[in-house]
Amino acid sequence: MALPPGVDTGVQFHIPGEGHSGPFGGPRGDLVVIAHVHDDPVFTRKGDNVYCEVPMTIIEAVLGARVTVPGVDGGLSVPVPPGTQSGHVVRLRGKGMPRLSGGGRGDLYVTLRVEIPRDLDTRTQELFRELGRLLPGNPRARSEPGGAA
Repeated sequence: MALPPGVDTGVQFHIPGEGHSGPFGGPRGDLVVIAHVHDDPVFTRKGDNVYCEVPMTIIEAVLGARVTVPGVDGGLSVPVPPGTQSGHVVRLRGKGMPRLSGGGRGDLYVTLRVEIPRDLDTRTQELFRELGRLLPGNPRARSEPGGAA
């Protein structure tokens, strides 16, 4: 028996006449199969919606890019607008799990995480210092005492 797409943990299937024989030679009962879906290392499922996190470089976040994200049916190309912040969530409608009732699919929610480079060489550190002098503003100014609201 093949399970239909979209099955989630706890869904029960009744297969008539495939259970144990009834008492005293009676007819066979029904076989009841209860599905248990294992966790996935990439995706988290909530109903028909699927969630995942995708790392991106600081350059992709600042300048914008197209990044490939995992999808239920394979990789998907997603535009990342310039200035995207870490934690930004992209919703891909209809790219989640198939609905068991047959009415379309859920959505895929991708959380973009900016990876900050580590162990920079001296030249790269200097380039970041120079960028720090060129970039405007303090992102904590509004939360500091006396900062703008």
